[in-house]
Amino acid sequence: MTQYAATRDRVETYFDSTATKTWEALTSDAPVSGVRATVRAGRDRMRDLMLAQLPVDLRGMRILDAGCGTGAMAVELAKRGADEVVAIDISPSLIDIAQKRMPAEYARQITWGSGDMLDAAKGRFDAIVAMDSLIYYSAPDVAAILGKASGRLDGKFIFSLAPRTPALMAMWRIGKLFPRKDRSPTMIPHAADDIAAALRTAGTLGRLTDVERVKSGFYISNLFTFEGQS
Repeated sequence: MTQYAATRDRVETYFDSTATKTWEALTSDAPVSGVRATVRAGRDRMRDLMLAQLPVDLRGMRILDAGCGTGAMAVELAKRGADEVVAIDISPSLIDIAQKRMPAEYARQITWGSGDMLDAAKGRFDAIVAMDSLIYYSAPDVAAILGKASGRLDGKFIFSLAPRTPALMAMWRIGKLFPRKDRSPTMIPHAADDIAAALRTAGTLGRLTDVERVKSGFYISNLFTFEGQS
């Protein structure tokens, strides 16, 4: 894939060396500042929307939580009865937090692991969810991720991306002018048409659905689903 490996490595470095404490606080129940509160509320809304794309009863299903972070989505999937939730994140530090937070009654259902969310050794899935974990990748890389995952997916790939809005595009262009060092990897805004075009270029067949946009203060993200064709 075009830039996938390089971007993945930058994300790992950022979350393991710079952002662990920030994300631990943001995803906890502890009080946060006004700006972070809007981000937390937006992420909670996005999680609910993603779960709404799945059956209420997940018994009999094996689900990949790709980029699971501190584990909130994985726990919700287990609560709905999923037989197995494979929760993968590139950051070992975030996985450590997720394991410590997991209610003991879901330990049998959730398999935690750090590494590449596309690792084929993880097997087949009935659904894949990727909440804000693809936001750093280019359209060709997103298309390649969807195509690669489709070969071992029996249902929907449910994911979110930063939308291509004038405000986000302006921030993206300004951000590219400055050295990044220990700041977060560059978030890449996308339009649905860009992803659809990249899928066609890659020869990946399937149905891409633009479901809904969530905007909560500084949090803005677009929910998509993709159902591949064999």
